[in-house]
Amino acid sequence: MKKIVDYRKLLGVNEAAELQELKTIYRGMMKTWHPDKFQHSAEEKEAAEEKSKTIIEAYHFLVSIAPETRNQTIADYTLTTSSSNIADFEYKSQVLKVSFLDGSEYEYFDVPKAVYVKLINADSPGRFARRHIFNNYVYRSVSRLVASA
Repeated sequence: MKKIVDYRKLLGVNEAAELQELKTIYRGMMKTWHPDKFQHSAEEKEAAEEKSKTIIEAYHFLVSIAPETRNQTIADYTLTTSSSNIADFEYKSQVLKVSFLDGSEYEYFDVPKAVYVKLINADSPGRFARRHIFNNYVYRSVSRLVASA
C-alpha cells in the first residue's frame, strides 16, 4: 500500500524494522524537526509543525502494523476473528475496515477489490473473511491502538 511505503520511506526504514529501531529514528527526527527549534521564522515553524505531525503519524502507523505489535496482540486478534461476528465493514482505496460485535475494529491493507466483491456476495461474510482475509493481509487494530515501543 502506498501509505505504508511512504511512511517507511519518510522514516528511512524497511519492513524488517523493529520497534526499538523505529523509536530511535522517530526520536531523532523529532529532535531535528521540533517546531520549537524554528522560532525565528513563522513559515519555517509552520513547515516544521507539518513535518513533525507527519513524522508522528508515520511512527504510530508503522508501530501499529509492526510484527512485534501484532505478536503482542495475537491472542485478542485470534479470539475476535474466530468467535465474534462481523458487525459492519467498509472498503476504500484497498483498505478494508471491519467492525466486530465485540467492539473491535481492524483495518486490512492491500485488499483487492475482487476480494471485497466476493466478501459482499458471500453467503457468510464471516466465514469468507476467516478463510480469505483475516490471516492473509497486513492489518492493524483501529479500536485498540496498542504499542509498547
